[in-house]
Amino acid sequence: MPTSTARAQIGVTGLAVMGSNIARNFARNGYTVALHNRSIAKTDALLEAYGTDGDFVRTETIGEFVAALERPRRVLIMVKAGAATDAVIEELASAMEPGDIIIDGGNALYTDTMRREAALRERGLNFVGAGISGGEEGALNGPSIMPGGPAESYDSLGPLLESIAAKVDGTPCCTHIGPDGSGHFVKMVHNGIEYADMQLIGEAYQLFRDALGFDAKQIAGVFTQWNTGDLESYLVEITAEVLDQIDAKTGRPLVDVIVDAAEQKGTGRWTVKAALDLGVPVTGIAEAVFARALSGSRAQRRAATGLASGRLADKPVDVEQFTEDIRQALYASKVVAYAQGFDQIAAGSAEYDWNLHPGDLATIWRGGCIIRARFLNRIKEAYDADPKLPSLILAPYFRQAIATAIDSWRRVVATASLLGIPVPAFASSLSYYDALRAERLPAALTQGQRDFFGAHTYERIDAEGKFHTLWSGDRSEVPAD
Repeated sequence: MPTSTARAQIGVTGLAVMGSNIARNFARNGYTVALHNRSIAKTDALLEAYGTDGDFVRTETIGEFVAALERPRRVLIMVKAGAATDAVIEELASAMEPGDIIIDGGNALYTDTMRREAALRERGLNFVGAGISGGEEGALNGPSIMPGGPAESYDSLGPLLESIAAKVDGTPCCTHIGPDGSGHFVKMVHNGIEYADMQLIGEAYQLFRDALGFDAKQIAGVFTQWNTGDLESYLVEITAEVLDQIDAKTGRPLVDVIVDAAEQKGTGRWTVKAALDLGVPVTGIAEAVFARALSGSRAQRRAATGLASGRLADKPVDVEQFTEDIRQALYASKVVAYAQGFDQIAAGSAEYDWNLHPGDLATIWRGGCIIRARFLNRIKEAYDADPKLPSLILAPYFRQAIATAIDSWRRVVATASLLGIPVPAFASSLSYYDALRAERLPAALTQGQRDFFGAHTYERIDAEGKFHTLWSGDRSEVPAD
């Protein structure tokens, strides 16, 4: 029966799979959890199936839901991003009191979170945008949690979130990220890195399939082996499992009967758009987003079947060497993806005065989240040693790792091109690295062109200030105002 007794430490509204699992996680960790869903049937389904997980309070209305919560009230929203989130926030805010806390655990656009936090602050409420990574399994057994919002709200909320988060060496994969939209910004970039990582793994798979002629089971074996070394990660682990799965209907590898069109929910696009606004080159992430878009352009792809390929090279004959080349290229390209992601986080932190700490993010991404990987310990060590590291690539460990991988990386990109195999993420990551290390880029010519047609000025390597050439006059150079 509905209750108005204020005894729940946390409330969860939105009881789809993620919301249900995180509610169960709270209950399993000893908290009394108030449950609410627009469809009461979902609340009852959760209680019927998992009511023994812990102490739950069933509610039917927002009024009952809020009344069931101890002060300060803490409510976690797990609903679809956008208008649905705004509607739930307004309904909750109208029933809550100053000092109460509303937490949005969905994948919200960080600028929406900034808007919501400012509006609720004026009403005396604390609003926390919390990125939650780990999927359905993580929500139940321990996700990585990235809460932003007012620092004072973390005093009340932090212990609950840390108790349900994944743990690595006893350290919770949860920390207060920073003000207003910082938590959702960091989660957005996390997802962008995830896009890049998945695309790179996909390109490695295609190289094994099309350049070496491996079948899915053989490739699964390679990824299983790789998951015992430097490439150990959740995504490499599940790659082997997906490739090893046999379709019950056809008896073929499941991957061979799945339509090759990858969908997306939008966080990758958000990452790229935000990077453009901040002027940060996240080329690997962008190529991964565009690769998904291209995979979904099925009518175009069907129409383009049979287009000229040119004369293709012979496939590699040294299978063992090319397998190692792919491994090295994958590792080096993953380093670039993370480096670009951390660059974007640094730029966002500077733009919005968030004072984010990269080492903290590497710490909470070590467990629970989709991009968890062995080398996140190395990233944490790099930022611990130099919090102002200009680029992750410049950290001694990663600098040496790329130096070791560079010849293999070049062979993979060159071989793929000669075989007509698309590797946009491998290739763009290598180009980014080469551009970063180049002593001089063709941007000097670009700036000269801009000055020619638009009087946009330029700087000189041998003098301070801005200059303009009188292109339509006597072509003398003059100082720019």
